[in-house]
Amino acid sequence: MFPLKDNIPARRFPVVNVWLIVVNVICFAYELQLGSGLDRFIQNYGFVPSRFTAQFEAGSMLAALVPVYTSMFLHGGFLHIFGNMWFLWIFGDNVEDSMGHQRYLVFYLLCGTISVIAQATAAPASTLPLVGASGAISGVLGAYFVLYPRARILTLLPIIIIFYLIEVPAYIFLGLWFLLQMLWGYYQHMADATGATGGVARWAHVGGFFSGMILIWFFAENSFLRRRR
Repeated sequence: MFPLKDNIPARRFPVVNVWLIVVNVICFAYELQLGSGLDRFIQNYGFVPSRFTAQFEAGSMLAALVPVYTSMFLHGGFLHIFGNMWFLWIFGDNVEDSMGHQRYLVFYLLCGTISVIAQATAAPASTLPLVGASGAISGVLGAYFVLYPRARILTLLPIIIIFYLIEVPAYIFLGLWFLLQMLWGYYQHMADATGATGGVARWAHVGGFFSGMILIWFFAENSFLRRRR
């Protein structure tokens, strides 16, 4: 299932959400021009769980934390950044609307932080760099799930070679998305508990989603929370 739009209009222009998309695109453009130096760049600025664990235990907090945030703005390919930015565009404006611009930026970065730590906890020995905004965006999805469960998501649904357009309640769309992340994450963990073979960081998605569901109660304005109750 691929979301096309929702039916919840934002009350104010999502300044931070747009700038997050712009910064991600600029960083990806920078990656494209690195050529043979890209692998080294990703290794240095991507989040490597085993390196994070070693630096954290050694007390090198700054060195451990820098890749936590730089990794959120790097991507592994065109489909990777397109999918992430599209989800952020669809769901991020409403979440920013619920809490304001400054709070949204803090919320986004905090969800991203929790997501990569969740991945490091699931595969602490992994030496593969984790890149992408999907952990932070998963937090946005978790917040949307809490705030707008009955929103309607216009969804492109491919069945074999035929594509259907259907409207799906947000709690079903995001609930199925989250369930798939859990199942794929469990399968990956059973197949390779060290995380040495790579793949999508599903536990970062799970950790981000849970963090968004919880943190939204501390970041959203009271009017939105009253409406939710």
